Amino acid sequence: MKRIEHFAMIAHDMGLIFEFLGIASLVPFLVLIVFHEWNLILPMATVPLTFLVLGFLISQVPYKDLEPSFSATLSAVALSWLAIAFIGALPFVFGLHMTYLDSIFEAMSGWTGTAFTMIPSLDLAPKTLLFWRSFMQWIGGVGIIVFGISLRRKTRASLFRMYRAEGRADELVSATVSTSRRVWMIYLVLTFAFTGLIMLIGIPLWDSLNLVMTTIATGGFTLHSSGLAYYNNPLLEILLIPVMIAGAVPFKIFFLLYHGKVRDMFRDHTVRILLLIAFLGSLIISGDLYIFGDITLGSAFRQGTFTAVSGICTCGLQNSDIHHWATVPLAVLTMMVFIGGAMGSTAGGVKVNRLALAYEGVRWWFRRFFVSSRVIVPLRLGGKTISREISDIAISKNLLVIVIYVLTIFLATIVTLHLYITSFRLDEVVFEIVSALSNSGMTVGFIGPESPVPIKAIFIVLMWLGRLEIVPVIIIAMGIGKEIKDDIARDADANKPDGSEYH
Repeated sequence: MKRIEHFAMIAHDMGLIFEFLGIASLVPFLVLIVFHEWNLILPMATVPLTFLVLGFLISQVPYKDLEPSFSATLSAVALSWLAIAFIGALPFVFGLHMTYLDSIFEAMSGWTGTAFTMIPSLDLAPKTLLFWRSFMQWIGGVGIIVFGISLRRKTRASLFRMYRAEGRADELVSATVSTSRRVWMIYLVLTFAFTGLIMLIGIPLWDSLNLVMTTIATGGFTLHSSGLAYYNNPLLEILLIPVMIAGAVPFKIFFLLYHGKVRDMFRDHTVRILLLIAFLGSLIISGDLYIFGDITLGSAFRQGTFTAVSGICTCGLQNSDIHHWATVPLAVLTMMVFIGGAMGSTAGGVKVNRLALAYEGVRWWFRRFFVSSRVIVPLRLGGKTISREISDIAISKNLLVIVIYVLTIFLATIVTLHLYITSFRLDEVVFEIVSALSNSGMTVGFIGPESPVPIKAIFIVLMWLGRLEIVPVIIIAMGIGKEIKDDIARDADANKPDGSEYH
């Protein structure tokens, strides 16, 4: 009974967020009106209508104002992301007549900030649907829970738990209405400021806005099938680099800028590590492309720098066909995509914070081997000293998540290779799977409209897992397994003779 009350509390809040998403999904109608794409009125209307009806029905579920368990919250948020992908797929089904699986793939890729696409020709697609893709990435970048919190008058503990369950850390901001609204204000200001900057180099407003929306969300959807190669503009690539970095650093950094604390921004431990990895990755990949590839030093530096930054920021933008890369630079890029951006940002991956904690944790463990057991060796992270009890728990949980990511990649690779005989190299298949799980979308061309149905389904699950950082889905699976086990045990007890017939 308690579990039902918890789900009722969460369902009420998710219903309200669905209603808010229904209102927000009316924005693409402005594009529809501007470009006179009247034939898309009904396909696009399916989204707000479904969100509003479903949200209204769910929000009417009777509930008690209590603090739900975190496991119940994780499960509810995970299932909500699936529902959002199913709803976001409707315009592609009715507007482009894509299969429902391809449409779900496109919507999941959009909401999770992944750049894979199932649309055969983006250049021929209606502008309203192209904007819908960009809009999904832009909203999904910050997160649907932060979006919902910002529109409420007050925030309950249940919403804060939902915010954490969405794969967010406390690093972003406290889940209060005023702070969440500031996040969205900063997000809007950055979007419009970068759009204006891109327009200064001659890129039209339409292209600039869509590019910035997907780039700051570290998504990577583009308006053209050839991606950034359509523009062939080195200056555009240079300007998009700070946009990607802005999406990959913690949003708390922009609060420092908001209060004029510019120096504190560059003193942040996470930002320094992120920039260092981006710098070193750029040098290594550029050098590898020049050594192992048949290109000039200038082209190697241009491709290596942009792709490395895009990789660490888990943005799907790429200015080269990495299918033609040698194994060495692709391996380095795979590692950068796996690491990803910072907690409290729009980026995916295992996060730079976890990498830093794992490094400090390993150092801390080895330092303790060389001193007496009576000597207390403190763990220092980001200039702060953490107690031993908290350190052990934090490091263990941190390493567990990293191990789960690695195991997921390993299992997904094995299953994929069994289901799909392909000419792509093993390192390319692994890269594509890492890209999906890290919500990057950079591609060697392995996944596409012509891919087999089972492979598309696997990649949908990988994108979903990556957006939620896997743990909520494991909890759902464990919960289902426990329910099945309990049902079997109850059936066995019911069928067991009570012994009365033997008296």
